[in-house]
Amino acid sequence: MSVIKITKETFENEVLKSEKTVLLDFYADWCGPCKMIGPIVAEIAGERTDIKVGKINVDGEPTLANMFNITSIPMLAVIKDGKVVNQALGYRPKEDILAML
Repeated sequence: MSVIKITKETFENEVLKSEKTVLLDFYADWCGPCKMIGPIVAEIAGERTDIKVGKINVDGEPTLANMFNITSIPMLAVIKDGKVVNQALGYRPKEDILAML
């Protein structure tokens, strides 16, 4: 499965109502650590069919960034049954991200 671009219009169906666990990557195009973590998140999306992986651009989706109280990026959030069950701030190696799931 590939990474899904999440917007405020798609958030409810793609994330809150998802039957699968969702890994969200909050990022910005200008963010260096975000550029480092992006390929790892994409790799996980390609390997794991049991989860959904989405990216949220905090500059383009300020409503969603505010909903999650994003003050620093990258920020990863794991959502199950519409609730945040795990989150991590800053760059993380692949093993750490997989352990969050």
